[in-house]
Amino acid sequence: MSFGVSDGEIAAVRAFNRAYTKKLGVLGQHMLNSPYSLSEARVMYELAHRQDVTAKAIGGELGLDAGYLSRIVQNFEEAGLLSRKALASDRRQYQLGLTAKGRQAFAKLDRASHEEVAAMLSGLAGCDRARLTEAMATIERLLGLKPVPPPQAAILRDPRPGDMGYVVQSHGALYASEYGFDATFEALVADIVANFITSVHASRQRCWIADIDGRARGSVFLVRHSDDTAKLRLLLVDPCGRGQRLGQRLVAECIGFARACGYRKITLWTQSILLAARKIYRDAGFKHMASEPHHSFGQSLIGETWEREL
Repeated sequence: MSFGVSDGEIAAVRAFNRAYTKKLGVLGQHMLNSPYSLSEARVMYELAHRQDVTAKAIGGELGLDAGYLSRIVQNFEEAGLLSRKALASDRRQYQLGLTAKGRQAFAKLDRASHEEVAAMLSGLAGCDRARLTEAMATIERLLGLKPVPPPQAAILRDPRPGDMGYVVQSHGALYASEYGFDATFEALVADIVANFITSVHASRQRCWIADIDGRARGSVFLVRHSDDTAKLRLLLVDPCGRGQRLGQRLVAECIGFARACGYRKITLWTQSILLAARKIYRDAGFKHMASEPHHSFGQSLIGETWEREL
């Protein structure tokens, strides 16, 4: 049973597991030229970083069989690495802790691990090291391997160098993925962005970038359509930014800015299939004024004009 996951996806994860465990050298009998197996090293790590811990707690944390863990604890005790004392509340359970000898053994193992990883990373450029550690954090987050802090509240800011490229790329990728639009849509977005950058009406138009944890996660533009009418364009919220009412906030910024500039009306053009965007516009006071079928971006669509009086 593959639970709807493709064979290619399964094969990719298994291939990564094989390659990564080989790279870290955890397939051998001992870790880092030490006398300890991977499981023994993990148990030693838990003992070094937790106080008054029980074997049951370590077994639950590491998912180790109780009998196997009992043998590891017994071996550590016989080697003088570990001490244990019965819990007052349950004489069948023991508090475990490393002895001075055990802490020395762990320090040596920890230092060897540190140096091995440092050697592995030293062969990468700084930008590639950043990509690698970000990818590892993503794996941990997606698989629920560690608690994920709640995302910071999004801020709406002016564009920075590189953000216009983000607007073009993100529109092209998202609309291709979710609606099947072809490359002509990305070309349209690039043209809108270029016109915005070179416009002589800079004081009466603006772009906002939605920023979450230092990453661009959405955008919107308000541009001059005529002396008394502004046009809302390129509203987008990245899937990673959804659920925070970013779309509503971006549209509200456009409305407030348009009023401050003296516009009397905002117009926009959207598509009938963009249900989430249409709801945002309706809730913000826009009214659907006209519809027109057209074939664009490789799709048969119904374009819609919406307007809001200011």
